[in-house]
Amino acid sequence: MTAHHLRALHRGLTPGDPLVLPGPWDAASARVLADAGFPALATPSAGVAASLGYEDGATPAAEMIAAVARIARAVPVPVSADIEAGYGLEPRELVERLLTAGAVGCNLEDTVDGVLVDARWQADRLAEVRAAAGDELFVNARVDTYVTGVPEGVDQEAETVRRALLYVAAGADGVYPIMAPPEVLPRLSAAVPAPLNALARPDGPGPRRLGELGAARVTFGPGLQRRAMAALGGFADGLRTA
Repeated sequence: MTAHHLRALHRGLTPGDPLVLPGPWDAASARVLADAGFPALATPSAGVAASLGYEDGATPAAEMIAAVARIARAVPVPVSADIEAGYGLEPRELVERLLTAGAVGCNLEDTVDGVLVDARWQADRLAEVRAAAGDELFVNARVDTYVTGVPEGVDQEAETVRRALLYVAAGADGVYPIMAPPEVLPRLSAAVPAPLNALARPDGPGPRRLGELGAARVTFGPGLQRRAMAALGGFADGLRTA
């Protein structure tokens, strides 16, 4: 599978029918999700970190990319990789590692060590990634304004749109304003000329409703991995009393 296939899945969508990309954390979960009929998968860095025994954000680059490679090898569908802020790798090396791993897309966030980076600096970095990747990666630019917050006096929604527009102009294929409240999605979707990725949370709207609100793409972060671990915990508790 190629980035061309992944891009094609983002086209021709209708409101209420977004591209739903569940997040596998290892090869076995990836096979389950692909066998269920999902046309593409998007790895969650936090879920992969948990499967490898790391805290979110603490996975070494080599281990994260090796995990992505195992997932990509295990399934016949496109795989996009959450690579956090890029692990300090130069854009060309980052792209080479992702393509070697078999990923055809990536999330790249604009937070480093818990701090929102300068938007123009991030746009320049995205432009370098785009130049290194050509058309071989679907670059999903994560906008963290609703995670880290914005400086006092700055309008959060306006800053989200400003960053998203800079990132799209730099070559991002899509934008991901993670944790954006559902009620702002219609305005973000109308303001940004690229597929909008929304995060589905257990306490929030489901994929269909998020699509109606303007999301072209829905992902779940580490939600599936955490639910699977909770189910395993319940099963384990039952074993002790069986």
